[in-house]
Amino acid sequence: MKQRPREEKEAGEWGRDPVDYYHHVKEMAGGRVAHATLKGPSVVKEIGIGFTLGLAAGLLWKMHHWNEQRKVRSFYDMLEKGEISVVAEEE
Repeated sequence: MKQRPREEKEAGEWGRDPVDYYHHVKEMAGGRVAHATLKGPSVVKEIGIGFTLGLAAGLLWKMHHWNEQRKVRSFYDMLEKGEISVVAEEE
């Protein structure tokens, strides 16, 4: 595409020629925009993320089991004290 020479124009003159306006806008934002560069996966970062997620999941699982163990202990303590019974009462 052959570009024609452009002369400097005043701010109010950009609306007359759409091609000149396009080049003006393109020139304003062209080279100054920072683009993200794509890199491959970082092994150390992947290991760190995996370790952190594994540790968090393990902690949640362990907390769940501690809670269940507390409920079972509470049940057997109340059963031993006679506060509850596993035998249904006759009516």
